[in-house]
Amino acid sequence: MAADFDLVVRGGNLADGTGAALREADVAMKDGKIAVVGKVAGKGAEEIDAKGQLVTPGFVDIHTHYDGQATWDSRLQPSSWHGVTTAVMGNCGVGFAPVKIEDRQRLIELMEGVEDIPGAALDEGLKWSWESFGQYLDALEARPRDMDLGAQLPHGALRVFVMGERAAKLEEATTAEVAQMRALTAEAMRAGALGFTTSRTLNHRTVKGDPTPSLRASEEELLGIALGMKDAGRGVIEFISDFNTPDPESEFAMLKRLLDASGRPFSVSLAQRHSRPDGWRRLLGLVEGLVASGHQAKAQVAPRPIGVLQGLQASRTAFSMCAAYKAINDKPVAEKLAIMRDPAFRARILKESHEPLRSEMAARLTDYDRMFPLGDPPDYEPPQESSLGAQARRENRDPREVVYDYLIEGEGTNFIFAPFANYAAYNLDCCSEMMRSPHTLIGLGDGGAHVGLISDGSYPTYLLSHWGRDRASGRLDVSWLVKRHTLDNAQAVGLNDRGRVAVGAKADLNVIDFANLRVEAPVMKWDLPAGGKRLLQKARGYRATIVSGAVTYRDGEATGALPGRLVRGPQAA
Repeated sequence: MAADFDLVVRGGNLADGTGAALREADVAMKDGKIAVVGKVAGKGAEEIDAKGQLVTPGFVDIHTHYDGQATWDSRLQPSSWHGVTTAVMGNCGVGFAPVKIEDRQRLIELMEGVEDIPGAALDEGLKWSWESFGQYLDALEARPRDMDLGAQLPHGALRVFVMGERAAKLEEATTAEVAQMRALTAEAMRAGALGFTTSRTLNHRTVKGDPTPSLRASEEELLGIALGMKDAGRGVIEFISDFNTPDPESEFAMLKRLLDASGRPFSVSLAQRHSRPDGWRRLLGLVEGLVASGHQAKAQVAPRPIGVLQGLQASRTAFSMCAAYKAINDKPVAEKLAIMRDPAFRARILKESHEPLRSEMAARLTDYDRMFPLGDPPDYEPPQESSLGAQARRENRDPREVVYDYLIEGEGTNFIFAPFANYAAYNLDCCSEMMRSPHTLIGLGDGGAHVGLISDGSYPTYLLSHWGRDRASGRLDVSWLVKRHTLDNAQAVGLNDRGRVAVGAKADLNVIDFANLRVEAPVMKWDLPAGGKRLLQKARGYRATIVSGAVTYRDGEATGALPGRLVRGPQAA
């Protein structure tokens, strides 16, 4: 007898993505869509017993950087290990299309510098079978994946395509060049871009140290691009800025003019700076002002500290600025470890580490009171007294010695977690306040990027396990947390066909053993093209992840199914 459905998930505790209270329900799927929610009488060709398990929509991650990896890899890990069934890339104004042959290396250097993806891996992995943004989407569409993928038009690539060397020199676009960017933007949106992204932060530099090409783009240029989106009638504008001026209101006034002219939705990255712990509230207030004036505006926020992982395997340590460490930085970990265990070398580095700091990065890498042993399971809300700086005071030692000795313990695989944002008060109360605002989205995980330094693609798992179950105080409702990482994100980028468990919606689901859900410790793997390294971080507790009705992961292991496809443009409910 033929099955009534392709797949039935039976008896789970359903968080349907709307924020409604958990309820026990079956979910039946057929032809990639949800067919029944409630009590399913018919049989499935495959059935999953979800009794006692949490059933959610697939997570929608709107801030990733799989722009290179997606062209050579069908598995968008680590995100697919964390219940993500739709990822959006092309963030922060960096990407690989449109591109002219002579500018390919420039875009690689920009991605390597901004997102810490090894240039050698990009050199070997990228096949460059495209020039226009539409052709890039065609190349992405040709590869099946373990999740759906959407792309955004990056300002850096667009500007270099139109202006060449002048873009890299931060020169102002001419009227003709602005007109060309407008036309190319409209073309990209019509081809299927989900939006346009730009960066105005000094933190974004090429691997050679040059600023991102979009850093000083004029209002006229940004307006032309926004009007290109208006011409196409689609796309979200993503904006990243330092807002360093004494008057961030002036930058938001410019943004308001862009939104007034284009009518497009908008999002901006938001985090707590340790140097100005309350400054984020001022910026969130400006986002709220845009909403009050009739615009769709959101701030992307993170559910935990933003920080780097230091270690002998990682891209940075507290000693990265020392000449002695630079000389051994590229050696294999075992060889590096043997050298660092030599007392004479140790003395030399500790002496050099007392030299005056020369950069903001150096200061970040040596904030010993915000350097914590990461541990396993990793602790992303560690108490102040567990810092290596606090340990040094207790032991009456120089913190540099404590850090050095921790790095060379065991096999040299220890990681130090060094938050530089969202942890001014040594707790995550600011993240709670940000997340609870109706004007924010959960994002900034950067899956696929910062592969030697940051491992935040695990945000979806941490969001549920820490905020919904483990935090000592201030826990948040599980159904509400699910909504924040499913329906809210999907609607924000125009993907109205997913993000909820409802009849007719796309059949993307997670079946989760919530009691045992947790983030595992990150590990370094050398599995990128050209032997490039990347941090990977798995999760425990995902019984099944389902994309378009097909089980892609079962108990954390890939099934071989690759139902994921490129999402072209906004999707109707």
